[in-house]
Amino acid sequence: MIELMHSTLAKVEGSRLTALKELQEEEGSDPLKILIGTVLSARTRDENTKIAVSNLFSRFKDAIEIANADVRDIEMLIRPAGFYRVKARRIKEIAKIIVKEYNCRVPDTLEELLRLPGVGRKTANCVLVYAFDKPAIPVDTHVHRISNRLGIVDTVTPEDTERALTDLIEESYWKVINDTFVRFGQNVCKPIAPSCDICMLKESCKYYNHIKGNENNDG
Repeated sequence: MIELMHSTLAKVEGSRLTALKELQEEEGSDPLKILIGTVLSARTRDENTKIAVSNLFSRFKDAIEIANADVRDIEMLIRPAGFYRVKARRIKEIAKIIVKEYNCRVPDTLEELLRLPGVGRKTANCVLVYAFDKPAIPVDTHVHRISNRLGIVDTVTPEDTERALTDLIEESYWKVINDTFVRFGQNVCKPIAPSCDICMLKESCKYYNHIKGNENNDG
């Protein structure tokens, strides 16, 4: 499945790395930047996430400086990411906890990451994968949608999808699921008008075969 997704993506002109993968490669898996970048990525485009992360860390270099920053300055810097007032407060709170409780180090366990304000399972698992190279399956809208479209799972919530994928997929593949599915969702299996014509998974895809079946019935 992963290999077929990569082969399909190779056909897409202009297909690029996701914001978190780029951040991982550019910053050497810096845990604080990955954590803040994931918080900023919520409900925003990859390019805006990158701008916001760059703005923030060009001004404040570590958790101590962010913790001591005026929240209005953080808001101004991360504005491109959208929902900047809520995100600025969360980022400042996260930085304060990291400084006070973790000696300026981002925690590296799911349980500890989930204690941080505004950090849910997707964000925590992203930090485990992209910052600490630990096996986890971060489930965002792309992973949830594509898993159900293909018929790999039949779930209602991202949390259900995470549990199902964890049971179904070998652990050795967990770390590549998020990046592969997100790229696939952005470039091929889009929410509206997916590019089924170029998809190398379509013959076994529940969604595609449902559409094809309906077309045959209409004919």
